[in-house]
Amino acid sequence: MTTPDLMNTVEDERREILAMARDFAQREIAPFAAEWDAAKGHPRDIIRKLGELGFLGMTIPEEYGGLGLDTLTYLLIIEEIAAADAAVSISLSVHTSMPSFVINAHGTHGQKERWLRPMASGEMLGGFGLSESHSGSDAASLATQAVRDDDTWVLNGTKAWVTNGDTADLLLVLARTDTRDDRRGAKGISAFVVPTAIEGVAAMKPEDKMGLRASRTTQVALHDVRVPADHLIGEEGRGFVYALEGLDHGRMGVAAQAIGIARAALDLSVAYSKERHQFETAISQFQAIQFKLADMVTKVEAARALLNAAVDARNRGKPITARASMAKLFASEAAMAVTTDAVQIFGGYGYMRDYPVERLFRDAKVTEIYEGTSEIQRLVVARELLKGAL
Repeated sequence: MTTPDLMNTVEDERREILAMARDFAQREIAPFAAEWDAAKGHPRDIIRKLGELGFLGMTIPEEYGGLGLDTLTYLLIIEEIAAADAAVSISLSVHTSMPSFVINAHGTHGQKERWLRPMASGEMLGGFGLSESHSGSDAASLATQAVRDDDTWVLNGTKAWVTNGDTADLLLVLARTDTRDDRRGAKGISAFVVPTAIEGVAAMKPEDKMGLRASRTTQVALHDVRVPADHLIGEEGRGFVYALEGLDHGRMGVAAQAIGIARAALDLSVAYSKERHQFETAISQFQAIQFKLADMVTKVEAARALLNAAVDARNRGKPITARASMAKLFASEAAMAVTTDAVQIFGGYGYMRDYPVERLFRDAKVTEIYEGTSEIQRLVVARELLKGAL
């Protein structure tokens, strides 16, 4: 049982690190978010600074150079970064939720020493290669092939929508290790660490996205890429299982990101409604605006409560697949609704790129799409409910 003194210590440490995250986000990220959005990229220097603070190793154990933070603290930090710039938060979240998570959960001690330490320090930025142009929601239909050749694996294929695609130093790549004559579906997929500097790895032109424009998203082509046999993570044929475990973690990260976006839009709307006058009255005094603000804050708080419920289930050792999906589903749709209302409250100014709610509106949309669309989340929740996992 956790003692009250230990609980108080944890809360004190959480408050301290969250204050540091909030200060950094508002000082080093928020003032430049619009500039980075327009430039379609943020400087690698911001990743270096996040690494120096330990935020690239938030969930990596201390023995491998990380902070070893609990899940709730990690998610609250993602929310703080997202409230400043969602594009930076997704670069951070993908690095943490997929390659770091899977290597830590299923890698050998040697693999953890080799990759987690530089990932925790910010020396290496991670990315994740799962989706392909023909396999989005149906991720198990991926076609990238890995063939064993003595003491190496040879990978061929093209990954799509890779966050950090042309900035990552290593990718966790999912590839088929079954044969064309003996396809085994999801059971024929394995996970590999692929350094991006080796021969045959080529990041394509960055995608021209609606939102999260400062986060680099590319296709990554793998042409006769040779990696040593010890770059296979865990057991052959278990990669898709590992990816699903990581996606539970990743979906909570996207929920936290969506909450950060919505919270920023809400805060801006409250402030603007007090400053903007029409008919010689602050628009915050109009019932129509008050009702919007009430709905907005209710959605933000409800999304946070669902995410906290997923964290609580995880802490109690309960299955989190359904709760992670519910949190991601609700938070992403809340972010879209809140940012839509924020644009409406700002009126004509909300449609202008000079005002941040326009960027928040664009950034919110993708939270309903990546890490599993809202439609997929509903399928996951219904499946878990019907089999009694809720």
